[in-house]
Amino acid sequence: MIARIFPHPLLSVVLAVVWLALVNKVTPGNVLLGAILGVLVPLVTAPYWPRRARIGHPVKVAEYILIVLWDIVVANVQVAAIILFKRNRNIRSHWIAVPLELTSPEAITVLAGTITMTPGTVSAMLSADSGSILVHCLDTDDPEAVRDQIKTRYERRLKEIFQ
Repeated sequence: MIARIFPHPLLSVVLAVVWLALVNKVTPGNVLLGAILGVLVPLVTAPYWPRRARIGHPVKVAEYILIVLWDIVVANVQVAAIILFKRNRNIRSHWIAVPLELTSPEAITVLAGTITMTPGTVSAMLSADSGSILVHCLDTDDPEAVRDQIKTRYERRLKEIFQ
């Protein structure tokens, strides 16, 4: 019975919290509307989620979030330094194909989002067979090191979380 009302409980909570953050005012009416949205949106979209992703190890999820936040801060400083102190002719942009071991569409989506959120890199395209992702790197001397860092820092952790 509860699973029918809350097909995606985590999504329900996230939607309610995001709603409250968007309205920027916690009132009984906003909490009620956030709760209604948190129930209705997952109910309406449930048929489009044939296989729900199973997220294991909540501690690993928290660890992954902290690592990504740290990497975003560090990458912002690096990109600022590139923009401020490097000449255009000295910037070495590269397209890097990152082979994927991930099979879950949700995990691949989180990886692509993580790459894009980290300044200096953008995930551009997923191969038709979902076997690799094309990443543009703003500046690097060693594209293989960037590929290896994505695989060890992000993909390995996402495998532990989603598979």
